[in-house]
Amino acid sequence: MASLSVIVITKNEAHNIQACLQSVLFADQIVVLDSGSTDGTPDMARKLGAEVSENLDWKGFGVQKNRALALARSDWVLSLDADERVTPALQAEMQAAMESPSYEVYGFPRLSSYCGQYMRHSGWYPDRITRLFKRNAAMFSDELVHERVITSHPIGQLESPLLHESFRNFEAVLDKANRYSTAGAQILLEKGRTASVGKAIAHGFWAFFRTYVLRRGFLDGRMGLVLAISNAEGTYYRYLKLWLLAQPASAQPAPVSEPRSSR
Repeated sequence: MASLSVIVITKNEAHNIQACLQSVLFADQIVVLDSGSTDGTPDMARKLGAEVSENLDWKGFGVQKNRALALARSDWVLSLDADERVTPALQAEMQAAMESPSYEVYGFPRLSSYCGQYMRHSGWYPDRITRLFKRNAAMFSDELVHERVITSHPIGQLESPLLHESFRNFEAVLDKANRYSTAGAQILLEKGRTASVGKAIAHGFWAFFRTYVLRRGFLDGRMGLVLAISNAEGTYYRYLKLWLLAQPASAQPAPVSEPRSSR
């Protein structure tokens, strides 16, 4: 039978790690690579049978996931974030695909929750992601955030969704908007992009219109409106911070802190 390693990178994921790992106890190996948790995440992972390692030299999500990938020993690898859960239906599809593979790399839809509501519109679904692959068939890009699987192989598609408990409450929304807008501004700066206050406003407005109208966020009800506003704010902050990076040092935002593994 084909063997499976699950890899998860973590920092302070005590509220997530148990449900995540319990959903993949069928795997032959579970690798948790922690980057300095202070809330007991590593101990919780060990109690569920995970092989826990630590690396404090944070260089971004992509680099950290490649480090975790290097610890995998099985034929196949499934990469998860701590706030994701494999359903029994997705487990069955993955196991069937690994036993009789038509592809060496697979993707599947992801169903994400926003402050307690699963969002089926707003550009959040089906949100197909590539996460299951033969160990030597793929790796991760080295972006600071929004890393992706890189492969030269064609990608097969499974149909059962991965569950993503992305935002437990609005405090988590605000925290992530701040962290990711700072990281996003730095990435844009490295690419030579520029911004102004006017551009920041325009990009924010476009993010709202795209989420709420073009991606039919209105069909998600009141939370669809809240999400569209949140997307607009995060985009506005990203471009405003990019503009501020070109200002005198006293006006610049604080350097980006290490993002947690939840996405």
